[in-house]
Amino acid sequence: MALVTTAEVCDANQHLIVSGELRALQPIFQIYGRRQVFSGPVVTLKVFEDNVLVRAFLEEKGNGRVLVVDGGGSLRCAILGGNPVVQAQNNGWAGIVVNGCVRDVDEINGCDIGVRALASHPMKANKKGNGEKNVPITIAGTRICDGEWLYADTDGILISRTELSV
Repeated sequence: MALVTTAEVCDANQHLIVSGELRALQPIFQIYGRRQVFSGPVVTLKVFEDNVLVRAFLEEKGNGRVLVVDGGGSLRCAILGGNPVVQAQNNGWAGIVVNGCVRDVDEINGCDIGVRALASHPMKANKKGNGEKNVPITIAGTRICDGEWLYADTDGILISRTELSV
C-alpha cells in the first residue's frame, strides 16, 4: 500500500464502506515511530493499565502483523514503552495501535515501525498479566476482530474484513 493513501482506498471502495466491510477509526490517535505508513493482518488484545500481555505478544515473531490493543482509553499510565517497541521492530511487526498511552517517545520515534496511541504518559503500567487475547475489541468507534486488515497513514486508520488489493 506504499503508493496508495487511505483516502484513495476510501474513494475507490465506497461499496465496501457502505457494506461495513471497510471502516475508518475515529481520528483520535497520535503518530509515533518512523514508519508513518503501515498495514497488515490484525492481532487483538484487550488490557487495562497492564502491559504484561502487550510485551509478551511483541516478543513473538510479528510476520508483518499489526498489534491492536484496546487499553480502555486510559490516560493514567503508559501500556507501551520503548523497549517493547524496539523488540517489535526487531521481530518484524508492521505496527502497533494502542487505545491508551505510550512512553519513551524519543526511543519509539527512532524505531522503524508504525505506532499510534492516544497520548504519551511518563508513568508505567501494572504488571499483573490481566487481559484477553484474540478477542473482538471496539476502539475509536470501530469494532475490530482478530485477522482483519489494518491500513494506516497520516490521513488515518482503516480496518477491512479482508486484505485489499490496491
